[in-house]
Amino acid sequence: MPLPRFVRSRLFLAGLLASAMLLSAAVWTFLHLYAARPDERSARAELPVTAAVHVEPDSSAPAGPPWRYGRADARFTVVEYADLECPFCRAYFVVLKRWIDQHPEVAWQWHHLPLSMHEPAASAEARLVECVGQTGGHTAFWQAVEWVYAHTRGDGQGLPEGLRYSDLTPDAQQCLNSQRPDAVIRAQAAEAARQHIAATPTLHLQDRQSGKTLLLRGPVDGDALLSAIDLLAAGGVDAPPTKEMPAEPIGDMPR
Repeated sequence: MPLPRFVRSRLFLAGLLASAMLLSAAVWTFLHLYAARPDERSARAELPVTAAVHVEPDSSAPAGPPWRYGRADARFTVVEYADLECPFCRAYFVVLKRWIDQHPEVAWQWHHLPLSMHEPAASAEARLVECVGQTGGHTAFWQAVEWVYAHTRGDGQGLPEGLRYSDLTPDAQQCLNSQRPDAVIRAQAAEAARQHIAATPTLHLQDRQSGKTLLLRGPVDGDALLSAIDLLAAGGVDAPPTKEMPAEPIGDMPR
């Protein structure tokens, strides 16, 4: 027997109401889960992404030298023997800085080694960054190195005529007027000679845990650096072969 018309109408309306309720619930769920506030939505989006960690120089460390970039508690240290007029060193600076930022277990330490073929510009720039560091700390030192590499003409040509470091403080200028930076630069160059390091860039890897070290010559790429660190951690003593650009020879001892 067919249902009366008013019963069919009520059933139809009830069905519409139920459908509307289900639709509302679905919309609310979507808004709650996927249309969150912008900050929540950004946080969710960033969760699965692993980004490189930018590591600033440790501001709590005492003033150098040595000048270090990276975590103070890093197990490994890459000591770079570098010349501020060396074109290979300049190109490698950005590469190594990015690699250190991505590997917080490794810190970076600067070692002055101005080449005689690049004098007097190389030593003049080394004096500048050394004095900026001695009066401003680790962060100021690395900023000065970055500035020099960004502005020098390289290969001993030095900075453009009349160009001055804009953040030079009176204390840094007083340092430049003294013999303080020269003593540091000469001492580091003499140490390089004792270790038979005669080219830039040269990397001296150090493992603080085992005390072992490893010498690599030239601008070593990231994969080769990781292999060298693995070898060092495993107790190896010979550097793995690399196919990098040759380092610049030192020629005569720097001043």
